[in-house]
Amino acid sequence: METEKERMLRGELYNAEDPALAQERVRAKEICWQINHLPISEEAQRNQLLVQLLGSTDGAFTILPDFWCDYGSNIHIGKNFFANHGLVVLDGAPVTIGDNVFIAPNVGLYTAGHPLDVRQRNRYLEYAKPITIGNNVWIGGGVQVMPGVTIGDCSVIAGGSVVVKDVPAGVVVGGNPARVIRELTEEEISEE
Repeated sequence: METEKERMLRGELYNAEDPALAQERVRAKEICWQINHLPISEEAQRNQLLVQLLGSTDGAFTILPDFWCDYGSNIHIGKNFFANHGLVVLDGAPVTIGDNVFIAPNVGLYTAGHPLDVRQRNRYLEYAKPITIGNNVWIGGGVQVMPGVTIGDCSVIAGGSVVVKDVPAGVVVGGNPARVIRELTEEEISEE
């Protein structure tokens, strides 16, 4: 028999009040609570909890408290990842983050969406679409990234932006909804 989690991971409508999903969310939020209540000097213990929570990590990373997520298991971060205070990740679908990604305070990555049909919403149906963030991306303070968005390598998202569609590689985007402001130069995206 098909589970609500299987529907969720396929991007179909699923019942978010399913007991098995609710139990997974409680587990994740309890770990987040532990992370957020450790003294800031307890980075090693915080990172142990994050490795237990997240789907995968690759090398060194820093996620400053407060940090909240729905499941944790759908979050995959690359090398040299840094997230400042206030990161919220609604990870009903995979959130895949590349290497050398820097996230400023109070950023939201939201894979969750809700139907326009009020009857479906009132039955706790929702959907989740993956978010993918490439390598060498900088996301400014207060940015909100919506379901299904891919952000290309070496791009910069200006603070306060609401990203509702894919961002090409090597650009600066900003606004609500975010739009391309300019392309970055070869010098600005060179790692050498």
